[in-house]
Amino acid sequence: MTKDLDDNLEDSFARSQMARESVWVKELGLKKIQPVAALELRSVDLQSAKNNQEHHTQEMGLQRLIVRRSQSFTIQLHFNRPFHSKKDSITFVAETGPAPKELLGTRATFLLTQDRQDKGWSASDFTVHANSLDVSLFTPPSAVIGSYSLKMEISQGPSHSTTHPLGTFILLFNPWSAEDDVYLPSETLLQEYIMMDYGFVYKGHERFITPWPWNYGQFEEDIIDICFEILNKSLYFLKNPSKDYSQRNDVVYICRVVSAMINSNDDSGVLQGNWGEDYSRGVSPLEWTGSVAILRQWAARGGQPVKYGQCWVFAAVMCTVMRCLGVPTRVVSNFRSAHNSDANLTIDTYYDQHAEMLPTQKRDKIWNFHVWNECWMIRKDLPPGYNGWQVLDPTPQQTSSGLFRCGPASVKAIREGEVHLPYDTPFVYAEVNADEVVWLLKDGQAQEILAHNTSSIGKEISTKMVGSDQRQNITSSYKYPEGSPEERSVFMKASQKMLGVRRTSSPFLDLLGSGGAVGQPAQLQLHLTRKPEWGQDLLLKLHARRVVDRAHPQGPIHLVVGFCAQTLLHNGGTRQPLWRQKVHLTLDFGEDIQWPLSLPYNNYRNKLTDEKLIRVSGIAKVEETGRFMLVLKDISLEPPHLSIEVSERAEVGKALRVHISLTNTLSVALSHCTMVLEGSGLINGQISNDLGTLVAGHTIEIEVDLYPIKAGPRQLQVLVSSNEIKEIKGYKDIFVAAARAP
Repeated sequence: MTKDLDDNLEDSFARSQMARESVWVKELGLKKIQPVAALELRSVDLQSAKNNQEHHTQEMGLQRLIVRRSQSFTIQLHFNRPFHSKKDSITFVAETGPAPKELLGTRATFLLTQDRQDKGWSASDFTVHANSLDVSLFTPPSAVIGSYSLKMEISQGPSHSTTHPLGTFILLFNPWSAEDDVYLPSETLLQEYIMMDYGFVYKGHERFITPWPWNYGQFEEDIIDICFEILNKSLYFLKNPSKDYSQRNDVVYICRVVSAMINSNDDSGVLQGNWGEDYSRGVSPLEWTGSVAILRQWAARGGQPVKYGQCWVFAAVMCTVMRCLGVPTRVVSNFRSAHNSDANLTIDTYYDQHAEMLPTQKRDKIWNFHVWNECWMIRKDLPPGYNGWQVLDPTPQQTSSGLFRCGPASVKAIREGEVHLPYDTPFVYAEVNADEVVWLLKDGQAQEILAHNTSSIGKEISTKMVGSDQRQNITSSYKYPEGSPEERSVFMKASQKMLGVRRTSSPFLDLLGSGGAVGQPAQLQLHLTRKPEWGQDLLLKLHARRVVDRAHPQGPIHLVVGFCAQTLLHNGGTRQPLWRQKVHLTLDFGEDIQWPLSLPYNNYRNKLTDEKLIRVSGIAKVEETGRFMLVLKDISLEPPHLSIEVSERAEVGKALRVHISLTNTLSVALSHCTMVLEGSGLINGQISNDLGTLVAGHTIEIEVDLYPIKAGPRQLQVLVSSNEIKEIKGYKDIFVAAARAP
């Protein structure tokens, strides 16, 4: 009873006390202060779809955040209550790499402020909406590229803070930003060299240039992850992961790492080279149609090199990787490309008196064509004036700082002969500028110079034209016009820098800067009299004309001309002779002789490589002077042509019927024919079909239904391979409309 009374008295006192407090608050105009709840994160929206669209990464997908450095992106944070800027303190932490440190540039800590801070990492321009907060995050132009984790620390006073993971994002180079070292100030060029996911590699011979369609596929869903996996398997990462990550803000460093990693000579690189003819343990380089299958195979097998690649495959795969990382990149073909291993700017080739091109023990060679990359960047490591296109070459030809790679070498430096500038500029300069000296060999000894060609190397340097399927000749970017005073002046400057005191150590080098071979009493030319097709006899004619010369200025001359035909290899070498013929001619002034020659199909039927190239050489001995003359003709045998037709309007998700036809125009059957279709945005992966045998003169027709995946300009690539011909290739440009609203 007493306890109940006490309780009632306490309740009555409390009520009267609250009443008095209420009166005081009312009379004094005061508000009662309620304690503020701690700020707690309920959810986060990285707004991937919106941000990716603004950062030109929407083609990589919209499900995860992929942004470019030196450009802000917005995230939305949802809390348990409104954010109060004066009481709530938010700090963001972005980390990348195995042991993130601010000193290495792999960890960034930055406070939420209303105004952006300098050019570093920042979180600013925030907007409060009820319990949500929109924040603009900015990454500096010097930020390391890669996959980041993002965290947020909320502080309310010195003793109370909580940390919340916000998610992950991928950061790439930004060629749209004037602050980035890869800035390219042209939307048209950016659409070509970053956003275009297909293109052409130019192959063949300087007189028979073939566009080879290629699917780069840099925006296929998993390619971005594979690109960073390539960086993580480099020798630099394996040796010192933290240091390697800290240097991934530097485009020059990234280029050199990727150039080494595309080949597998030193590491677990992407491709294994094979310049022989046995591809039974892998895929012939001629049978690849794009980069995606190669990169996926490499990743799926834990970094085991993919078999096999040659120069155009190495360069095309590197183009995929660099465009994916955000570096403007194009593929460049150099026809008659020198490999000058001893850096003397002279390539020597040898023939005997029977016109047979002879093998040499030297590593020097002249490739029919060689393919490399150009990447666009600012070169802060070079003097002013050498920004822009830089040569990168992932084909393993020479080592650079101990690894098989090449570049970046400034194209401007190559043109001006500034071969002392890094990286590997002397090697690339020789590829496009070396002189060719052709020797006549007798009993293993050089008897005389048949030709000294100052303009036969570095021909028809080619890349895909911007916004077009046409080829663009960019030779003038690499050198002044052949034979011009500027070209010879630059050549002499480069040779002096490269050769130095060695310049006087070899009689071969006395030819540098000279005007070529001594005049001859006749002009000789070889011409085809009809279009060369595989499976037919090759018909040629020798055109010979008498001209005035100092050694024999008067009267007729007698020529004994020996001809030899050999298979021409991609590396510029030849096989054993497959045909010989000898001709006796008498030439007088004012007289033109046209002598017919026939190279029977049976002579070359089973003796050519997949490139289907033949070199016909002629050595003419002038009986009156005892001197010799050389005449050459390279022949490329054309394969049959594919026809690809699309009749309907292409639309995302809607069936698109494609008609493909191939007529065997050869005189022999094509056996074990297979067809592969590829095209990013049109096909997920590849479509393969076995076609069997295609009899001579017959036509095969195929119909395939595609279901386009992405809108925009796309390209379908089709490759038909057979035992007889490995590369019958065609393509079709297709514009895909967005799916119609239901």
